Amino acid sequence: MERGLLWLPLLIAFIWLAWQGSKEYQKVEAYRIWAEQFERAKYDIYAVLGQKDNNITWGKPTTKGPINLQTFSLLEVKKINLLVDNSIADIKAPPAKGRSIQLEFMFTEPANHVRIPFTEIPLAVKWAEYLQGELKNLHAEQNQS
Repeated sequence: MERGLLWLPLLIAFIWLAWQGSKEYQKVEAYRIWAEQFERAKYDIYAVLGQKDNNITWGKPTTKGPINLQTFSLLEVKKINLLVDNSIADIKAPPAKGRSIQLEFMFTEPANHVRIPFTEIPLAVKWAEYLQGELKNLHAEQNQS
């Protein structure tokens, strides 16, 4: 009897872990279907992000698919910053650790910005470098016109 009582918390923990794993799998599958429409996309526990042409769409992942989706155009973006612990980080030499990692999109309208959360600094850096390159290309094309 005592052995059974000792194993009960382990059984409960295993069932809870299996349930959590199932929920995360459902989120990833819903994201995979959603991401097919984009040229480039990312998933993590905080946010999903997709790029198609000059449009960026992001939202929160759920088991039914992303929610709170917002879309904006890179044509409206003035600057992209990497924020680590709410301060601007150098993309060329990012910090090794941080609790809060975000890409901040500053728009041409004053006091208007979007912050997209990331779980890993290297992933945020790759996206920042890529999108900053896209932004430079767009500005160069606009200046030539």
